[in-house]
Amino acid sequence: MSRLFRPALLVTAVLALLGFGITPSNAATTITVATAIGRQDNSTASVSGYVVGQPTATSTVVRSNFPNDYALALADSAAQTSTSAMLYVQIPAAFRASYGLQSNPGLLGKQITVTGTLAAYFSHPGLKNATAFTGGGGSSDPGDPGDYYAGAEGKTGAALKAALHTIISSQTKLTYDQVWDALEVTDQDPNNSNNVIEIYSGRSIAKSSEGGGVDDWNREHVWAKSHGDFGTATGPGTDVHHLRPEDVSVNSARGNLDFDNGGTAVAQCSGCTADSDSFAPRAAARGDVARMIFYMAVRYEGDDGFPNLEVNNSVGNGTAPYIGKLSVLKAWAAADPPDAFEKNRNEVIYSQFQHNRNPFIDHPEWISSIWPN
Repeated sequence: MSRLFRPALLVTAVLALLGFGITPSNAATTITVATAIGRQDNSTASVSGYVVGQPTATSTVVRSNFPNDYALALADSAAQTSTSAMLYVQIPAAFRASYGLQSNPGLLGKQITVTGTLAAYFSHPGLKNATAFTGGGGSSDPGDPGDYYAGAEGKTGAALKAALHTIISSQTKLTYDQVWDALEVTDQDPNNSNNVIEIYSGRSIAKSSEGGGVDDWNREHVWAKSHGDFGTATGPGTDVHHLRPEDVSVNSARGNLDFDNGGTAVAQCSGCTADSDSFAPRAAARGDVARMIFYMAVRYEGDDGFPNLEVNNSVGNGTAPYIGKLSVLKAWAAADPPDAFEKNRNEVIYSQFQHNRNPFIDHPEWISSIWPN
């Protein structure tokens, strides 16, 4: 469909002709840093400026040895050195991998645009709760990183699966103890850096509550480790692409069940259901679960000392290296596409931990190519 005749634009034009003005509530005006400094009124705006360092205190901005990825300073000139002419920008967790200065020191001096709330940060004119970052060579959606998938270009079906297996098998492997530390970063609550988000329940829980006690969170194997009997050995048993935080009791309720619709409510897991042979998480996590399962089925093909993991259309797979239900998982993936949290998680695993990616987060369309039926 031509861009000139997209339905949304056509409706807008017709309504305008009829005299109905349309002003989206989240519309943001692009302004300079100087304007943003003078307009600290909690309004929403897109601010364009040059990255000049990282604020670490009200009157301190560092230009090297960046301590973390949590903040940056913008100015109307790349040569600005006066903090009074800088806007301090808070970087939410979803954007740190792409726009944090510790991870991306090359952003210094680059021009970017950030959309967020004009409000004080570090007791200094600032911009908080950002919803978009663009420019500087980064992206608000990390997406497909360059030529990472070059070897899969033009392939479909079994050939695509084989190419992706080769690509994503190049990874740094973690120990089971290292998984604790990784999950505190990959699954950090964007609204509370002291917490992680549990995959099935969606609850935010303190990072310090990791363990095996009641109401603690532990390391849930989304591809149940008994399905192939790989345990917690370095490899599939420690692959963070399918290991997620979850409440101990909910983890136990899921056990090694396959995935399917139906069942009765699961305690402490709003929206989750289970029966004798299957489990379903809350709706907002179902696509995430499906894409993790598809990742595992491509990554582990039996050529590295571990079982050949496969998705089938059954439940009750027990200890066989299979998980179902394929038709349901495909429907879940289609109904719940990748969101910002899932995309950021994929980027963090790639850039900071395993250095491989889940291709079905970057390219959801590959699911139906590999599993057409």
